[in-house]
Amino acid sequence: MSSTVRRVVVTGMGVVTPIGNDLPTFWKNLRDGVCGIGPITRFDASRLDSKIAAEIKNFDTSKYLEPKDAKRMALFTQYAVVSAKQAWADAGLDKATGIDPERVAVILGNGIGGKEVDGEGYKTLFERGPGRISPMLIPKMIPNEAAGNISMALNAKGPVHTVVTACASSTDALGVALDAVRAGRADVVISGGTESALDELCVGGFCALKALSTKYNDTPQKACRPFDRERDGFIMGEGAGVLILEEYGHAVRRGARIYAEFAGYGGTGDAFHLTAPHPEGEGAARAMRVALRDAGLKPEDIDYINAHGTSTPINDPTETKAIKAAFGPHAYHLKVSSTKSMTGHMVGAAGAVEAVACVMALQDQFFPATINQEFPDPECDLNYVPNKGVNGTIRAAMSISLGFGGHNGVVIFKKV
Repeated sequence: MSSTVRRVVVTGMGVVTPIGNDLPTFWKNLRDGVCGIGPITRFDASRLDSKIAAEIKNFDTSKYLEPKDAKRMALFTQYAVVSAKQAWADAGLDKATGIDPERVAVILGNGIGGKEVDGEGYKTLFERGPGRISPMLIPKMIPNEAAGNISMALNAKGPVHTVVTACASSTDALGVALDAVRAGRADVVISGGTESALDELCVGGFCALKALSTKYNDTPQKACRPFDRERDGFIMGEGAGVLILEEYGHAVRRGARIYAEFAGYGGTGDAFHLTAPHPEGEGAARAMRVALRDAGLKPEDIDYINAHGTSTPINDPTETKAIKAAFGPHAYHLKVSSTKSMTGHMVGAAGAVEAVACVMALQDQFFPATINQEFPDPECDLNYVPNKGVNGTIRAAMSISLGFGGHNGVVIFKKV
């Protein structure tokens, strides 16, 4: 990476997750190995093979949104705006002066959009006719509305974009945001991802793909077990994660606290299959190499990987192969964990929340665990930080996201 490229740092973070609706609670529960998976309560799941999910709990918008504004937003937008306001305040931008709103961008990832709004709209159409459809249907359901509402809430008048690449959406959004700051199109970018798709249609659709866990309905906290021999599918989650990305000099001039440097991004396509990864993890391995090159780092400089780690029979060994291909012998010196074991798979929000976990791992010098690591899988033979997180030295951390359609996104953060 050229020394003339503008450096990008993380100065604020906010989250809404199944294990905590603010950054301190999320990180404490992640450190403690708390699992946010339980029976589905959002709707009657009795007709589905998979009856468990990682739902948001005790979500209260009143500190962040006026009731009339919250009512005009789908859940995925509420999660995004709340997380963005948390991150904005965490970065000290709520009290900062001299911030040019035309130099503040919003680049957000989302996979699906306002599914509960979509479902309500169809119900109204079928039962009461098109004349009774709400005029807020379209503004609430379309995926870009989360970014648009953040822009309005925080007076961000720079570029406002939404990235949609399935489960890699928010990681790719972070990559686009990194490029925007480096290229000088913005000094501050509000970036990350959001998702809320816990309705009967979406969960049923993933059941039809045979992608979800079905054998742990009675023991949901044991259901997500990435890299474990007894895994049988992923667990759907929901929530949002937002990071404030800032040009280094801009952050220093205003005296901002800097969590970490956003060092590199790599994005590739498998060009292989709509839902299955390349069997050798070829695309994922290339994305890791591209990210390392972009960051100006060697494989040996990475100490921790937050893996995609979905707990599916196919993904986990394939991702293990990809890590070995990208890192060579150093793969066996890495600590690799999947925090999805606690949060479930938050789809379009997953990469952003896992990026937050990487930044906090750097901040605290702590490796989060992969919980439910009970039965070793010979195909998954790396150090997955089983069951309990550990302290240690982390100089740089990588987060991997892999999406349906063959989307591979990788980001790297390092100590400043």
